[in-house]
Amino acid sequence: MKVGLVAQKENARAARLAGQLRGMLREQDVTVVVDTATAAALDVPGVEPSAMDDADLAVSIGGDGTFLFTARGVGTVPIVGVNLGEVGFLNAVSPGDAVDVVHEEVERFRSTGTVRTREMSRLRARGDGWDLDPAVNEIVVQGAQRGHGNGGEFELRVDGELYSCSAADGVLVATPAGSTAYNMSEGGPLVRPEVDAVVVTEMCAGEPMPSLVSAADSTVTVRIDDAEMGYVISDGRAQQELEPPTTITVERASEPVRLAGPPSEFFKALDKLD
Repeated sequence: MKVGLVAQKENARAARLAGQLRGMLREQDVTVVVDTATAAALDVPGVEPSAMDDADLAVSIGGDGTFLFTARGVGTVPIVGVNLGEVGFLNAVSPGDAVDVVHEEVERFRSTGTVRTREMSRLRARGDGWDLDPAVNEIVVQGAQRGHGNGGEFELRVDGELYSCSAADGVLVATPAGSTAYNMSEGGPLVRPEVDAVVVTEMCAGEPMPSLVSAADSTVTVRIDDAEMGYVISDGRAQQELEPPTTITVERASEPVRLAGPPSEFFKALDKLD
């Protein structure tokens, strides 16, 4: 069995826990690889998360940002998310339970050939000659920057049907996992992770429509016009510069993200938002 460990960068607590997990796994004759930043803290060899895409299990130690970073690298490898105290909608395991949970998944893999997994859809944005890495949380289409006079005219269609056409800062298309992130800050609805859906929310629209919850396999097209430039942003990191007028298509990605270990407690995580 091969396990990848990714810990929050420059977080000593996360690095220590990664070291504990590495020691436990090596004692069980598991092949262990550690991300480069954590490896430097532990003074051991390290690799980029993209080199963990052949692992049987990955462990993300930190907050939702660390989980997203891990997911971008490991692809469809099942991920155990260890929450170090942030809201942690993608991280179901506490630090105190991490060693036991990972040990249990190793034993499960050795006896059955699999670990416990559940899938969540990702979203992919594409345009004329480009596409972005898939998003676990959301795709944002916006003008040059947020704020009055910096947006554009946005035409929004769902499965070809016109839903909205208005001046706005932008449009946000989120997964259920991402409904608790940027979508929520823009006034969009919360969607439980087990609901197979996509959420479309306008950002500071002049003539706003309500946020829309649609089927997960919906095709969302966003046309941006009347703007000097714009951006498409995947999970707040990967981005593509736009030259309006242009149309962006957002659809469910072919490869989901796979969560391993025990399920998260959605309503308990919501309590941490207060």
